[in-house]
Amino acid sequence: MNKDLTVGKPSTVLCKFCLPLFCSVIFQQLYNLGDSIIVGKFVGENALAAVGNSYEITLIFIAIGFGCNIGCSVIVSRLFGAKQFQSLKTSVYTTLISCGVLCIVLMLAGLLFGQPLLHLIHTPENIFADSWLYLEVYIWSLPFVLFYNVATGIFSALGDSKTPFIFLACSSAADIFMNILFVTAFDMGVAGVAWSTFICQGISCILALLFVFKRLTTIKTEGSVKIFSWPLLKEISIIAIPSILQQSFISVGNIIIQSAINPFGAGVIAGYAASVKLNNLVITSLTTLGNGISNFTAQNLGAEKPERVKAGFRAGVGLVWIICIPLVLLYLFAGKYLLYAFLDAPSEAALSTGTTFLRILSPFYFVVSLKLVSDGVLRGAGMMKKFMMATFTDLILRVVLAKVLSIPFASTGIWLAWPIGWTIATVLSVIFYRTGNWEKK
Repeated sequence: MNKDLTVGKPSTVLCKFCLPLFCSVIFQQLYNLGDSIIVGKFVGENALAAVGNSYEITLIFIAIGFGCNIGCSVIVSRLFGAKQFQSLKTSVYTTLISCGVLCIVLMLAGLLFGQPLLHLIHTPENIFADSWLYLEVYIWSLPFVLFYNVATGIFSALGDSKTPFIFLACSSAADIFMNILFVTAFDMGVAGVAWSTFICQGISCILALLFVFKRLTTIKTEGSVKIFSWPLLKEISIIAIPSILQQSFISVGNIIIQSAINPFGAGVIAGYAASVKLNNLVITSLTTLGNGISNFTAQNLGAEKPERVKAGFRAGVGLVWIICIPLVLLYLFAGKYLLYAFLDAPSEAALSTGTTFLRILSPFYFVVSLKLVSDGVLRGAGMMKKFMMATFTDLILRVVLAKVLSIPFASTGIWLAWPIGWTIATVLSVIFYRTGNWEKK
């Protein structure tokens, strides 16, 4: 069901819209968590290290999918708020065609440069074969990743956050079941978790696209609708490309950080692989709520109601901080026990690494969540230069400090780079929100 975010009490509207988004991303993260837990428990620590090692590279492709999602979503939200339904449909078709071309390029690049990239980040030889196996299967699933992200972005732009939640809940449950089946019954190891995720992503992508086209038929327009528009592609790209660059450079930064971690050995890699999945569960969830703020902002600016954006910002901050409280407490005091879900008999290095990582980062979730809400407003208003300035400040600081601090403090120094980068970037993002001219957008 399409939902107009420009009417009703902003805090109530935003909560009803964002909570299904939050639940959706929790189920989406079950894909990765399920892979890591099942591999770590039933295959071994080296297999977990291999999946975690490849995961940092797959984040580049996920970043591109995210950029396509938010680029299409912001423009469609704006057109929906302005009741320009013919252009809305054209923007959807334009995005899908462009993503098809982009997908071919990405798959060729991944297949050609995947193995050299694994060598470049100093992947240990004892986990290299499994790392490439997992990555190669993921590359073949790229059409599903990109088109599914676009489909969920369209649903969000139309104010519907419940339909993607239903798809993800079903596909995630199926993925966990198939992971267990392929790994334990068929003894497929890393290949089992890779192919089970491939199958579930494919089914959910196809169903999501079918529902998108069905939903578009409910939006009445007069006359023929263009299936491609260069001007609309330009508008989408103005939002999408900075978002892709933002997420891609973060992923590249994570790969550089992974290269700093790999020399410490498989135990540290495994501990980081487990704890970073728990961390990414939180960050991705908060980022998705920031995307909801972007949709809310874009619809209301399209409807020329900028005063609602400030109320939405305040409600968004309250919402993310309420979510942060139990997560911070859980990771601070029970992080060690959560790691046992990934590893059957963890080494001391793996357990110590994962526990330290979570204890250093989790208190700063309150800080980074504030940044993500501010980013949501900036992105929804099309203020991409300032959005990228705050993001790249975080990235550059984290990468540089990870390398520098790892010399005197070993792996602990790498983890300390996260909260420093988050804090400085948050200050910038909030300043940009409070001083920007987004109300005139």
